[in-house]
Amino acid sequence: MSQKRSVRKLQKKRRKRKVFIALYCLFFLIVLGYAGYEYLLGKHQAMNNQASAEESGSSIEASASPYKDSFQGKDNGDSRMMVLLLGIDQRGTELARTDTIMLAEYDPESESTKIASLMRDTYVNIPDHGYNKLNAAFALGGPELLRETIAENFGIEAEYYSIIDFKGFTHIIDTLSPDGIEMNIEKDMHYVSGGGDTNIDLKEGNHTLDGEELLGYVRFRGDARGDFARVERQQKVIDILKDELVSFQGVLKAPRLIGTLQPYIDTNIGGSKILQLGKDLLMNPMEDVDMLSIPTTDNVWDERKAYPIGLVLNHDEEQTRNTLQLFFGNEE
Repeated sequence: MSQKRSVRKLQKKRRKRKVFIALYCLFFLIVLGYAGYEYLLGKHQAMNNQASAEESGSSIEASASPYKDSFQGKDNGDSRMMVLLLGIDQRGTELARTDTIMLAEYDPESESTKIASLMRDTYVNIPDHGYNKLNAAFALGGPELLRETIAENFGIEAEYYSIIDFKGFTHIIDTLSPDGIEMNIEKDMHYVSGGGDTNIDLKEGNHTLDGEELLGYVRFRGDARGDFARVERQQKVIDILKDELVSFQGVLKAPRLIGTLQPYIDTNIGGSKILQLGKDLLMNPMEDVDMLSIPTTDNVWDERKAYPIGLVLNHDEEQTRNTLQLFFGNEE
């Protein structure tokens, strides 16, 4: 009798396990289906936006990358990941301009993230081209020449690159926060480019900004502090977006964000690496991001060079190199 009771208990336990496994599989499929649907929806919306931009002659090419084969950055084998982040302004078939240059390092062991903003007008030695503004390296040879320039001048080796068009930035913001991002604007900001394709009109005070307005906020440099103030605003926005991304709503929107971003991003980071990075960040959300701007305010002066270079940010090169090395915890 007791043996029959034991058999019934065992059968009951097995039935519960099967039900649990079935429910788990069903939950997994629902999550997978939701993620796939959100990703495709985001990508579809981005492609529609891009098609509209093509009609107005202001789209970017989202086809095969022209840079992946030429970029020579290599994974150095340690656990840290060093990425060259570039923000570009692509206008039709014109040569893309690099307004934002950053080095971002993620260390999964210490769960730390560091971002160094390199001002585009920093005066550096570009290999085989002589001294010029830092962003001239991208115009002359894409992310590979920019990587070589950073390595030669600062001793930092970028393993990967990621280029995002500013139009992609606006779609990311509008997807992540459809109701806008709350921002304290420190002064009135007014700027209209010669061609009229950039129009910034923001008022001082607390405002809720959509993607286009937030892009204007981070790009504005029409004051006495120029790029210094712009870099500060960029880092301020990065800190706010970090909090949005690791929030519950941000996690739910992650698949759609990836789909939205895809047509506007060019990177040599493989899919498996991105998935691993995403998993790490979801399991261990970054609480703080260490930030630095180069050149530092105590090591820079305006200097006018001969045409066509013009006004540059000159600096003590050894001091700048040492500052970056110390920031990223390297020893030379």
